[in-house]
Amino acid sequence: MATGISDYLADALLDAVGNNTSFAVATVYVKLHVGDPSGTGTANPAVETTRKAVSFAAASSGSLASDAAVTWTNMAGSEDATFFTAWDAATSGNFLFSGTITANPYTAGDTFTIASGDLTVSLTIAS
Repeated sequence: MATGISDYLADALLDAVGNNTSFAVATVYVKLHVGDPSGTGTANPAVETTRKAVSFAAASSGSLASDAAVTWTNMAGSEDATFFTAWDAATSGNFLFSGTITANPYTAGDTFTIASGDLTVSLTIAS
């Protein structure tokens, strides 16, 4: 399974720390997938292609969690989204990270919501 941070994000974070390079993402956008999105974040996309903006609370103990619900209305197809990818643009842009989702399948026309706090990202902390 290829979930985690992308090469792009890993390099940007390391350059920010090791080479005094600025790095910021103005808005993170989430896309749904029906299977493992692969290391490029492009495999197994859901029929619903709309990326939705997500916001996060301040990171704590190496973890970042969404601080508001992310909602799609009038879903384009009937599927079971099991993965997500995060991007730095609503279309095109750079793949940032991916992860799994546990949710109910949806039917075309449904509203699908990832509740506040249910989209999380974490890094392993040395102990």
